[in-house]
Amino acid sequence: MEASILFSGILDLPWWGSVLVALGLTHVTIVSVTVFLHRHQAHRALELHPAASHFFRLWLWLTTGMVTKEWAAIHRKHHAKCETAEDPHSPQVLGLRKVLLQGTELYRRESLNKETLERYGHGTPDDWLERNLYTRHSMLGIGLMFVIAVVLLGPIGITVWAAQMAWIPFWAAGVINGVGHFWGYRNWSTEDASTNIVPWGIIIGGEELHNNHHAYATSAKLSNKWYEVDLGWMYICLMEALGLAQVKKVAPTPRFTEAKAVDSETLQAVITHRYDVLAKYAKSLKRTYAEELGKLRRFAPQDAHVLQSLKRWLHRDEKSLCETERADLKKGLLKSRALHTVYSMRSELATLWERSSASREQLVHQLQDWCHRAETSEIHPLVEFSRRLRRYA
Repeated sequence: MEASILFSGILDLPWWGSVLVALGLTHVTIVSVTVFLHRHQAHRALELHPAASHFFRLWLWLTTGMVTKEWAAIHRKHHAKCETAEDPHSPQVLGLRKVLLQGTELYRRESLNKETLERYGHGTPDDWLERNLYTRHSMLGIGLMFVIAVVLLGPIGITVWAAQMAWIPFWAAGVINGVGHFWGYRNWSTEDASTNIVPWGIIIGGEELHNNHHAYATSAKLSNKWYEVDLGWMYICLMEALGLAQVKKVAPTPRFTEAKAVDSETLQAVITHRYDVLAKYAKSLKRTYAEELGKLRRFAPQDAHVLQSLKRWLHRDEKSLCETERADLKKGLLKSRALHTVYSMRSELATLWERSSASREQLVHQLQDWCHRAETSEIHPLVEFSRRLRRYA
């Protein structure tokens, strides 16, 4: 009997049982990272009951060795310095290969930066357990988990433990930080290169919806479209029903009234829903482009050919284009007054929510002037968009 326990572990599971245990362990770790570290600690999108908070801290100590203050500080710095040389893990700066394969090393390097921890690590746990156990002996938990895995599962427990240890470094530090800023689809025109890798946030608990997160960083819910799945949000709702969590913020849902004169409330609504505004404006730009291209194909085929070559640049921020691309874009837009107008007025609209020294009254006047010019432009998609803009509440 003793020999059997030593060989197979106390649980004596079949191989598929060990696989289920490994998946279960990694799943709890994923929930701990996305709910506790990310949404609760880094962004304060929800509050957690002390019992739930302490469980997540203990579990992460056992399965990752990550220190809460370090993780929150590095992630906050990523948002503050996104896609710059100071971003701890930008594939736009460091290259996708480096972030994907060396994400853990980049994390460890930044965790040694005391300035990062002091500036961005505020508000994280600082009780006796954190100071004397979780932070001071961060590797002890991993060793303890190794012993538990071997005792319960036998030699295969080493494989289960290894899978558990590799899951977050690969998927979170590598895939999300790397692929999540390099490849995928975008719901929102954020200033960074963030993408939604897939619309089903299951493998990493919703973190796959990275563009949604960068658009609404303080939202406890990462899914925005009806077809998107955020597994972490499901657990948050369950915990809230049990009294273990309280949601503080979610992405704002646009509300509309009858079209009215532009005032201070309209300005505030437009700023609040700026990503929805830009998404709808992109549709107006697309419609204008299609209409203008159709006209030129009938009356000026050569100009239509030039305009067709611009399609891949129209929806990109002009600042992201190289000098040659900007010159070609400017030259091509001269082929269509309507398209040139719609394209240039997008930049004007964006100045409303960019950092500016303009007063609120000045911004309201700018928005009034913008809507007036849009609605007298005789460009049908732009006219419709402006009328919709005046309905934001």
